[in-house]
Amino acid sequence: QVQLVESGGGLVQAGGSLRLSCESSARTFKNYFMGWSRQAPGKEREFVATISWSGDWTHYADSVKGRFTISRDNDKNMMYLQMSSLQPEDTAVYYCGASPVATMTLTAFASWGQGTQVTVSS
Repeated sequence: QVQLVESGGGLVQAGGSLRLSCESSARTFKNYFMGWSRQAPGKEREFVATISWSGDWTHYADSVKGRFTISRDNDKNMMYLQMSSLQPEDTAVYYCGASPVATMTLTAFASWGQGTQVTVSS
């Protein structure tokens, strides 16, 4: 089980930006596909973005494409989500996850962090 800790959430006005961070305890961090998901109150958890082992391939949900950027630093065991042009509908708890296989969905992620709250006010 990979331990993951998210940070960087907070309250921001619509149109603003936030950068989420995810720190991993895995010694073999570079061997994991990493990703972000989110869950808004009363809604199911949804996929946000994923990034390949080396960071050279990324995939986004249509709802965030062009506004969010996922990245990673394997030397620091860190993953990031730069969020821009935030909207109230982006309000959710954001979770980082680790998958042992290449994936574009939530089902393959074997480990999740505790989440960080992002609130976007209108």
